[in-house]
Amino acid sequence: MTKSILFVTGTRADFGKLEPLAAATRDAGFDVSFFVTGMHTLDRYGMTKLEVQRMAGVAVHEFLNQRMGDPQDMVLAKTVMGFSDFVAEHQPDLIVVHGDRIEALACALVAATNYIRSAHIEGGEVSGTIDEVFRHCNTKLAAHHFVSSEDAARRVMALGEPREAIHVIGSPELDFHSTPSGVSMDDVRAHYDIPSGDFGICVFHPVTSEAATMGQQARDLFGALDASGRNFVLIAPNNDPGSDEIFTAIDALPRDRFRVIPSMRFAHFSELMKNAAVMVGNSSAGVREAPFLGTPSLDIGTRQSNRAQAPSLFTAQASDTATIAGFLNDEWGKTYPRHTAFGSGSAAQRFVGILKDDGFWSASMQKRFHDHTG
Repeated sequence: MTKSILFVTGTRADFGKLEPLAAATRDAGFDVSFFVTGMHTLDRYGMTKLEVQRMAGVAVHEFLNQRMGDPQDMVLAKTVMGFSDFVAEHQPDLIVVHGDRIEALACALVAATNYIRSAHIEGGEVSGTIDEVFRHCNTKLAAHHFVSSEDAARRVMALGEPREAIHVIGSPELDFHSTPSGVSMDDVRAHYDIPSGDFGICVFHPVTSEAATMGQQARDLFGALDASGRNFVLIAPNNDPGSDEIFTAIDALPRDRFRVIPSMRFAHFSELMKNAAVMVGNSSAGVREAPFLGTPSLDIGTRQSNRAQAPSLFTAQASDTATIAGFLNDEWGKTYPRHTAFGSGSAAQRFVGILKDDGFWSASMQKRFHDHTG
């Protein structure tokens, strides 16, 4: 009987990582579907569920798990209830969750308590915010681990997971960035009304543990970008607590030099990154995808703390306007050699190869702590 694989996606970012895996799994003959929830279903963030719906050959199930302003614990509770009902009816053979979002935590919890086999993508990474706590919780709930690097594998082992359940495949989104995007930069400019000329990209998300200061951080960062006199494409933040204050700061920016976009199709975003002069903010794209593409990036604040190092990656606090100005002056338009610490673009191939192994499906569902120090 064909195995059914259910991917959980709550944001535009995690879909960009899961899509290559889902496409390869579909093409290998598995029955693939998506449980779509979170930011995907909210108008303010571009209704990115439409991106999932465009994917051919997969089933898509939508669940509205929040209203604007819901606290994270309420979102968690709603998602647990909705996903529990869903899996009771559909009984997937494998549930695939990604990273550190609250939706992934809810669905990993449902999988564990119902003894449904689950796989966690990109566990074992550090950031220094509450998202890291969610990520490590997902690791303990999941039966299988598909990680981006040997460093991540060691951290998952430190959490007591068996080495045979940990697979280093690299970061899945690099599969997409390693190939032509399928669109031209002219296509991107036309679709999103981006003016001609060079540009930087800025993506600045809230840090949940710093919600009280996110407004000031946003004003400091955007003020430094504005003072540079350069043009930026600014992608809207996610919906974590503190996002309203960031949107307020965005609303004050001059629209002749800041093109604000709620969300982008992944192919268009990939092409945008390949043509950007720099990337600034606190998105994982700045610490992982930008170095892979050789684009200089400036990581702001604590959201991605200690997550990556690369010759093209720099750091600053939002209030450090001198460092931000120096980065924009010195790094604008530079290119660096491709950085492959998180893979070289073959994650999907490795993922499918593991799923085709009968041993994957026969592994015990009973979790035990493995003390590797012994």
